[in-house]
Amino acid sequence: MRGDYNYIAVEKKWQKRWFDTQLYKAEINLNKNKFFIHFAYPGVSGYLHVGHMRGFTYCDIIARYKKMQGFNVIFPAGFHASGIPSIGFAKKVERGDRDTIRLLKENGCSEELIEKLKDPVEVVNYFSRVYVEDYWKRFGFLIDYTRLMSTISEGYKRFIQWQFYRLNEKNLLIKKPHFAPYCPNCGPVAVDKSETDISKGGSAEILEFTVIKFKLEDGTILPAATLRPETIFGVTNMWIHPDIEYVKIRLKDETWICSKECASKLTYQLENVETLDETVNGKDLLGKNCIVPLTNHKVPILPSKFVDPKVATGIVMSVPAHAPYDYIALVESKKDIQPISIIKVEGFSDIPAKDVCEELGITSTSETEKLDKATEIVYKKEFHTGILNENCGEYAGLRISEIKDIVKNRLIEENLAEIMLEFSEEVICRCGENVFIKRIPDQWFIKYSDEKLTEESKKHVETMNIYPEDYKKELPGVLDWFGDRACIRKGSWLGTEFPFKKGWIIEPISDSTLYPAYYIISKFVNEKKIDPKDLTNEFFDYVFLGKGEAKDPIWEEIKREFDYWYPVDINLGGKEHKTVHFPVFIMNHVAIMPKDKWPRGIFVNWWVTQKGREKISKSKGGAEPIPKAATTYGVDALRLYYAHVGSPFIDIEWDPEVVEKYKNRINTLWNFINQVIEDIRKEKTEKKGDDDIDKWLKSVTNKRVKRIIEAMEKYDLRVAVNEIFFEYLRDIQWYQKRGGENTATLHYAISNLIRLMTPFTPHLAEELWEKLGGKGLVSTQHYPVFDQKNVHSDIESGERLIASIIEDINEILKVTKIKPNRIILYT
Repeated sequence: MRGDYNYIAVEKKWQKRWFDTQLYKAEINLNKNKFFIHFAYPGVSGYLHVGHMRGFTYCDIIARYKKMQGFNVIFPAGFHASGIPSIGFAKKVERGDRDTIRLLKENGCSEELIEKLKDPVEVVNYFSRVYVEDYWKRFGFLIDYTRLMSTISEGYKRFIQWQFYRLNEKNLLIKKPHFAPYCPNCGPVAVDKSETDISKGGSAEILEFTVIKFKLEDGTILPAATLRPETIFGVTNMWIHPDIEYVKIRLKDETWICSKECASKLTYQLENVETLDETVNGKDLLGKNCIVPLTNHKVPILPSKFVDPKVATGIVMSVPAHAPYDYIALVESKKDIQPISIIKVEGFSDIPAKDVCEELGITSTSETEKLDKATEIVYKKEFHTGILNENCGEYAGLRISEIKDIVKNRLIEENLAEIMLEFSEEVICRCGENVFIKRIPDQWFIKYSDEKLTEESKKHVETMNIYPEDYKKELPGVLDWFGDRACIRKGSWLGTEFPFKKGWIIEPISDSTLYPAYYIISKFVNEKKIDPKDLTNEFFDYVFLGKGEAKDPIWEEIKREFDYWYPVDINLGGKEHKTVHFPVFIMNHVAIMPKDKWPRGIFVNWWVTQKGREKISKSKGGAEPIPKAATTYGVDALRLYYAHVGSPFIDIEWDPEVVEKYKNRINTLWNFINQVIEDIRKEKTEKKGDDDIDKWLKSVTNKRVKRIIEAMEKYDLRVAVNEIFFEYLRDIQWYQKRGGENTATLHYAISNLIRLMTPFTPHLAEELWEKLGGKGLVSTQHYPVFDQKNVHSDIESGERLIASIIEDINEILKVTKIKPNRIILYT
């Protein structure tokens, strides 16, 4: 019986059956060990993509495996709606953004619905439904849908406020001045690799520039920003872009000339900055001189187009002896200006920038990649081995690693410089605006720098099951590095109001640390067994901390659930959470929860990338939409692709041709196993007892089961899939080739195979289980276990010998080109 596998019909059939039987629902069973697994809930900012489904699929595979092992599994999910993503989406709809409206219409949205999506809360409601119906249910995930929750629901907000009361009780909330990423439209935003609030620049770092005040002859300040203030002794000239229109600003009692972009940024960082109604063309500054602070010598202003108005002040001080960009720009200018050497560097002449530029063959300022490399070489070498020479006056003989802050502090103390913060790369908010850095005088922080909290968290990490192992080794260092985190933002944000400062909202990372605990509560709220208004601090203290007395029987029932299900066994998330979510997930549990409720495990999955290894993102696109992919390839083919195409701990490329191969593999399995089932039904033999070949198949099956379980216990999904979906079939094929036709043996092998497949390709497995005549749902059957009694190593050795002889014979026939009528082997 051969034919194409009708995966769409099969998927619908079994998804309905699972839902009707409430297979997904988690209830307390004191006779079973529990297993709590969840994935990092997705931000609600638009349609998800095939990259997200990788981690979600791993979660479901592990949940199904544990369920079949006999564990009582809870697998909840929710929606991280806090912050500005949904606000940004609503604003796009409101202003009629063409791409956004087109995307909504392509996904079946009516004009009436699109009109509603001008409201951020409606955006959250809409996409929450999409995630459940079009993604999670479509993939057959056994998520407990009775526990769905959103971070902007009333109950959740009360939960988060309780968390912050407890942090404050423990002196883990502090207040101090802070420079924070800021969007002119949306207010403060988070800039990190999770890119929750932004569409570009998640890897950006904050750089501290020293803005040195060079004076023109009329007293006007020409501010040049540098990361190396100690090189001021080597300044030979200033660089201005000749085609830029600069502006004048008033700062205290000084007049500055800088780029328009700089003027905007400074208004967020320094006090009393006033932009004057006066512009200055870059070319009008050329030929003038300015005074270098500390040395008080005059230097000319020269033109160069490598100057970027978006970077710092749009004015560059030139140190050609030690800055490759400056050296090449000076060569291009053809000016008779000699570099001033200020640093002795081992292995270089007095002009290190010249040495490296000549070595790399750099001749033009347009060779930016080479110049960046040259700059890195020079700066690194000078920092580690450089010593200031006699041109640096009183600082001669000091190492570069010692002098930087000394010169910077002197310049600031003498009012010869200011500090300016800048991102290392462009950062774009989800609303489309550039993100700047703004000074907040009284910012609240969670004190993750607390020594006791850090040490307890590091000690707990040693007890956790963390995958991959490399991340477990990295985590203590991450926790040491993880300093105080600003936890509130002011602006038009969705989220929980900070209880200690009216009008401020708790930012999205800070409200997503203890959230798995709320999955226990959410079921009772969703079933209207408790009103969100009744979720008081006393309630949470009783349920989570065991403090006080129950004021209602429902409190006792919820606490019983919490004590049964908690702690989390696996928190699964993408690698972007390694330095963002996972550290605070651990530290908040350690800070607030009883020790027996601290998390037990973390699973980090890597990304699905576009070709060229560029990350797929909701904002950048680059992959097929999830419903289209599910229709094109089938859900089980996609699940198999995620599990097998690469280790969970490496990036994989989304390649439709490769996914198509897994679709073909599903079809092959369907036809092969159906044929075996048909053979079993025909009852070719009523033979009782096992021949050696029957014992061989049972033996290799058991050894394969052992290897599969060993791989699954380490969550090495790729190894398990390879054994189940590729190697196992070869065993059955060999059995049939060797004349094996015992229906009991075939039933044993196929029954094991179908159950082994189930966590990975559950729809296919259910359909085959039904055809085999299996009782009930295969998803509720016990996963195969290793049985030593069925291992026959001597028989396996005999079969390996036969296989080796056949291989030798075939090689001889190939070489001799003999074509015998038949070959008989006696065993």
